[in-house]
Amino acid sequence: MPARTGFRLPRRGLLFLAVPDGAVSEMATRIAQMKPPAALGIVHLSGALGLDALSALEGNPRGSFHPLQSFPMPRDRSAFQGITVAVDATTPSLMRRLRALARGVGAKPRHVGDEQRVLYHAAAVYASNFVDVVVAEAVRLLRGIGWTEEEATRALLPLVEGAVANIRRRGPVEALTGPIRRGDAETVTRHLRALDRPDLYRMLALVALEIAQEAGLDPAAAGRTKRALTRHVAATRRRGRR
Repeated sequence: MPARTGFRLPRRGLLFLAVPDGAVSEMATRIAQMKPPAALGIVHLSGALGLDALSALEGNPRGSFHPLQSFPMPRDRSAFQGITVAVDATTPSLMRRLRALARGVGAKPRHVGDEQRVLYHAAAVYASNFVDVVVAEAVRLLRGIGWTEEEATRALLPLVEGAVANIRRRGPVEALTGPIRRGDAETVTRHLRALDRPDLYRMLALVALEIAQEAGLDPAAAGRTKRALTRHVAATRRRGRR
């Protein structure tokens, strides 16, 4: 709360708002009440919010700087090496400064405007948060057959790392492996019968099936696999209409 702590705004340079998304607009309003110098650039670090979140500061250059990286804990400068940083700004001058800042820490700047922001951030959630969710579910399944969390995590991580390495080498379509890619409907059926959360598997598998078809899966095998994935759902719907 700058106005209550004796915080003084710098006369020039950049002020970064490293606060939760829900607090960005409120913080911008508080800073606006402090009459910031017109030469001071105000930048938020949100991946999902556009520059309109800083609209209270219309008299100042406004920007966004979002590293496409995971920070579950403090990390050193090497965490920025080679990553992409999404940048946007209301003025060309501020845009140049943010691009230079990204390059200065070893990252690659990429302009992401307000109209692209939400889908950009959703993509980041898929590639980071949901990977963690899927691995956590895999760990849970192995714990269900008697493994410890440490044993399960240690066993699965090389598989995860191998998948990432394959994506890096071949791209996400050509990197897909496993029963969905092979069109192994019988194995898919056995999985669904054994799982206590089959709907999660089914949802992910149907997306995987689209990727498998793009990778060249035989249409007949794709059809059998899709029927295996949707058979229970169709039967449930028929029972519900009785």
